[in-house]
Amino acid sequence: MSFYSNLNDMQREAVETTEGPVLILAGAGSGKTTVLVNRLAYLLSENNVNPYRILAITFTNKAATEMKERIVDKIGPVAEHMWIGTFHSMCVRILRADVELLGYERDFVIYDTSDSKTLIKECMNELDINEKTFPIRGLMSAISRAKDDVMSPEIFAKVYKNDYRMSIIASVYALYQKKLKKNNAFDFDDLIVKTIQLLSENDDIREKYQEKFQYIMVDEYQDTNNAQYMLVSILAGKYRNLCVVGDDDQSIYK
Repeated sequence: MSFYSNLNDMQREAVETTEGPVLILAGAGSGKTTVLVNRLAYLLSENNVNPYRILAITFTNKAATEMKERIVDKIGPVAEHMWIGTFHSMCVRILRADVELLGYERDFVIYDTSDSKTLIKECMNELDINEKTFPIRGLMSAISRAKDDVMSPEIFAKVYKNDYRMSIIASVYALYQKKLKKNNAFDFDDLIVKTIQLLSENDDIREKYQEKFQYIMVDEYQDTNNAQYMLVSILAGKYRNLCVVGDDDQSIYK
């Protein structure tokens, strides 16, 4: 089987370089999805890597589905056994298996933006915080940024204890997290943060996934935030076979 049809020299080098950290910078229309698909196929067919040992992370479910379909079409149903999905779908799978270690039940629910907004309003009412002074959208953004920086409500409160406005936000953040846990619920940011917590606090769980994911690939890497970067770093901590693909001209966190 040839993996080099329609690949130029640089694309071929990206496909063949499988060991150690690899950064691929590729602009729009440069064929990066083709490179990803061929690289995964190369790992499976040329390097004889067990598909269970491969993790490929994309930023949308549509991209994950397309990638899996293209790889299956290229090398057959063996590719079905790879983990290919978004950061959030990967974290849900990890949390469903061991979330009791964090004090949650496995049948946890996931709050969308509307659910979170309703809960934030409830917190504000209980804390007697005026929505005109503290717009809900701003509160939600501040809490989301805190989670992107992997700051717990306790750390957030300590950091901003001398800032009146931020200390008010800290009180909302703390009550919001308390209510989420009471409801056995996570918001989208929590899925990343709680997975980091699970892996960081439980050596056996962390080692299991580090051993499982011998090869990790991340698409649209320029859009990863701090929490996602930390999660990938943990997972790739043993084998360090991490390949990231991105376009720095399109970075939303630039």
